[in-house]
Amino acid sequence: MNIERKDSLSFKLLRWVLGAALLVGVILSFMQIIYDAYVTDQQIDTDGQRILAMFKDPSTQALYSLDEDMGRQVIEGLLQHEAVRSASIGHPMEASLAQGARALQDHMYRRLTDLVLSQERAFTVALVSNKSGGEYYGDLQVVLDTAPYGHRLLTNAGVILISGVLRALILGLVLYLIYHALLTRPLAKIIRHLGRINPERPTDHKLPLLYGHEKNELGVWTLKVNQLLASIARNTHLRREAEDSLLLMSQIDFLTGLPNRQELQLQLDKVLDEARNGQHGVAVLCLGLDDFKNINEQYSYQIGDWLLQSVAQRLRAHSQLTGCLARLGSDQFVIVKPGVQEPDQAAALAQSILDSLKEPLVVTQLYGSDALSVSLNATIGITLYPDDGDSAELLLQQAEQTMQLAKKGARNSYQFFVASIDSQIRLRRRIKKELLEALSKQQLYLAYQPQMDYSSHKIVGVEVLLRWQHPELGMISPDVFIPLAEQSNDIIVLGEWVLEHACQQLRNWIDEGITGVRVAVNLSATQLHHVDLLRQVREKLSLYNLPPDSLELEVTETGLMEDIQAAASNLHGLREMGVRLAIDDFGTGYSSLSYLKTLPLDKIKIDKSFVQDIFDCEDNATIVKTIIQLSKNLGMRVIAEGVETPEQEEFLIALGCNEGQGYWYGKPATATEVRARFFKQN
Repeated sequence: MNIERKDSLSFKLLRWVLGAALLVGVILSFMQIIYDAYVTDQQIDTDGQRILAMFKDPSTQALYSLDEDMGRQVIEGLLQHEAVRSASIGHPMEASLAQGARALQDHMYRRLTDLVLSQERAFTVALVSNKSGGEYYGDLQVVLDTAPYGHRLLTNAGVILISGVLRALILGLVLYLIYHALLTRPLAKIIRHLGRINPERPTDHKLPLLYGHEKNELGVWTLKVNQLLASIARNTHLRREAEDSLLLMSQIDFLTGLPNRQELQLQLDKVLDEARNGQHGVAVLCLGLDDFKNINEQYSYQIGDWLLQSVAQRLRAHSQLTGCLARLGSDQFVIVKPGVQEPDQAAALAQSILDSLKEPLVVTQLYGSDALSVSLNATIGITLYPDDGDSAELLLQQAEQTMQLAKKGARNSYQFFVASIDSQIRLRRRIKKELLEALSKQQLYLAYQPQMDYSSHKIVGVEVLLRWQHPELGMISPDVFIPLAEQSNDIIVLGEWVLEHACQQLRNWIDEGITGVRVAVNLSATQLHHVDLLRQVREKLSLYNLPPDSLELEVTETGLMEDIQAAASNLHGLREMGVRLAIDDFGTGYSSLSYLKTLPLDKIKIDKSFVQDIFDCEDNATIVKTIIQLSKNLGMRVIAEGVETPEQEEFLIALGCNEGQGYWYGKPATATEVRARFFKQN
C-alpha cells in the first residue's frame, strides 16, 4: 500500500515541527528586538549626557569670555558627531553666543524608527564657573537625531530575525530527522513487511525485529503482531478445512460424483470468460434420459441409481475431450464443449453420446444370479454461445427447455435451440446496442404533434416525439427503444438531445415570426430524478434565449412515484425557473390526489385510452368528467390526447376541457410540415 506524500506521517510531522519551531523562533526574535529597542533608547540618553560632559568645559570657557570664535569651534566639534543635529551655547535671556544645525537624516525606514525612538532628543546642561557658589553663565543644548540609532536598530533586528528563524528551522529539521530515524523509518519498514504478508498464509512472512528496537514499543508490537498472525493462520486452516468440506457437499452430486447445478454454473462462467477472451464458441448440451421414470417403476430405484452411475461413467469418456460434465438432477446431465467454431461440431458430439448410450448396460451384482441388460435412450438439447446467449444461466435454461421440447417430438435425438424463440431477445439486444450510435448516424429525428386551444381554436403548442428510422429495421417504435434506453441510462443522453433540438426548433420558429407557441417535451422517470436536470434545462433556455414558459415538460404518474422526494425537488426547481409542468397519462397510474396538491403542476393530460372510448364506455366518460372537474378545482389546465373525431372534441369542450391533441388536429409530422400546415396563418 503506497501512502501519498501529503498523507505520510513524516510529511505531517515535518510541517508541524517546522511550523512550531518557526513560530517559537519568530516570537523569541521579536522579544530580542524589543529588548534591543529598549537598549537603543537608553543608549541615546547615555550618548546625549556623554556629549554634554565632553563639551561642557570649552563651552563654559567660551561663554565666560564671550569668545564667539571659540564658541563656533565648540559647535563645529559637536556637529562632527553623526547623531548631533543642532547645538547652541548661550544664556536663555540673551542671544546665543554660537549655534549650528543641520537637516534631519533621510532614512527609508525613518517613519518606523521614529515611532519607537522619536524623531530627535534634546539634552541641556547648565554652564557655571568652577568656583564655589559657581556663577551661572548660560546653557549648552544639544539635539540628537535618532536616525543613526534607528538604522542600527533595524539592521540588528533583521539579523536577529533571520538568525532566529534559521536557528528555529535548523532545530525543527534536526528534530524531524531524529523522529524520522527513530520512529517514521522503522514504521515504514514494518508497513513494507506487512504488505508482503499473504492473508491466505499469514505465517509465511513474519515481521522482523528491527535493529535497536528489540525491547521498545516497536519491538513488543512486532512480537504481538507475529503472534496474532500465527493465531490467524491456525484459525484460517481450521476454517478452510470446514469450508472445504461444506463446499464439497454443496458442489458434488453424491450419487454420481459429478458436479451439481450450482458448481456447473460456476464452471460454465469460467468457460464463457475464456471463450470471450479467446473469441471462440461454446456448446451446452442438456441430456435427458427417455422414460427413465418407467425404468425405476419397472425394476427398482436401486437399479435406477446404478444406471445413473453407469451413464455418468460413460459420459465421463466424452467429458475428457470437453469442458465439463455435471448432473442437474433426476435423469438430466449437462456436457459443456468449448472451442466450438461450427454447430456441426456440437451435433457430432451429441450423436456420439447418443450412440454410446445405445450399448446395453448389464446389471449383475444388483439383480440376483441372472444378469439384467438395460438399453437407454436419451434426448439432447443444444445451445450455442454466443449465438443463443451470453450467460451461463440463460444457456442452461435454453438447453433444458430445448431438450424438454424435443422429448415431446422425436426422441433419442438431439435438437438445437430454435432461434425464432429468441429472435425478439436478440432484436432488443441489437436495438439497445445501436441506440446511441443512431444519434451520431443521424437516424433519430423529432416529430411534432399540434395541440389545439379550445378557447381560441388556435394551435398553441406541439408535443415533441422522438422517432428512429433504422436503415435495416425500418421505423422502430418508441415503445420499444425508449424502455431499453431507460434500462441502460442511455435515456439521459437521448433526453438531453431531444431537449436541445426541441429548443433549437422553437428558436427557429420564433425567428421566423411564429410566436405564442410552446413545445412539450416528455421526461422519463430517470431524467426526472437526475441531478443534472435543472442544469440541462437552464442551459438550453439560456443558449436559445427562450422564455421559460415556452417550454412544457411532461412527466408520468409512475415516474413521479418512483422517488417522490427527488422528483419534487426537481419540479420545484423547474417551477422557480418558470418552466411549465404537466402530468402525462393521468388516470393510468397511481392517481393520488396528495401529490397533485403538493407538486407544482400546471396541467393534467388525460390519457388517450379514456378519450377514444368516451362514447362506448360509460366509465371512461365518468373518468374524463372527473379529471376535468378535478383540474378546475386545483386551478390546473387540462388537455385531452387521442382526439380523433369532432364528436369527441365537442364532448370535451362541453365538459370544460382546455386543450386537445390527436389525429383530428394533425398527426405527428416533421418541423417543416408542421410549419407549412399549422403556422402559415400566424
